[in-house]
Amino acid sequence: MDARSFEDFVVGDVYRSRVGRTISQADNTWFTLLTHNTNQIHFNAHYSAQSEFKKPLVNSFLTLALVTGLMTPDTNERGVALGIKDVTLPHPLFEGDTLYADTEVVEARESKSRPGWGIVTLKQRGFIQDGTVVLVMTRVVMVPKRATAGGAAFPEPRS
Repeated sequence: MDARSFEDFVVGDVYRSRVGRTISQADNTWFTLLTHNTNQIHFNAHYSAQSEFKKPLVNSFLTLALVTGLMTPDTNERGVALGIKDVTLPHPLFEGDTLYADTEVVEARESKSRPGWGIVTLKQRGFIQDGTVVLVMTRVVMVPKRATAGGAAFPEPRS
């Protein structure tokens, strides 16, 4: 399916990620260190073992980024992010968990300032292999209408 245009978003529609993503220790450590997060709960097993969680927690911003990425094919592959709000983390995510995501369209309106575009508000959740929800957030994206979508043509291979 081609990327959705604004006209394809209907309030109440729910989309599910097509794949899951198992979080590795390397994912968590690299993301945490690349973002200069010095909270040892994410990368120090000895430190984490002494916490109430007994093992490293996955960096919450990695969780947020992965839920966004898992849902991009269904939400804003050609769009532009406008904001994220109301982020909650009701349950910890751990290395070795497999993350899945879903999205509900909660509002869709034409842009007042950019003709040819629409503003879509999405409630997104991340959940793990047993269904436990680990992230809930509201994202607002700007998505082109069909007539505006365009984009770069996919290259044709040469022999």
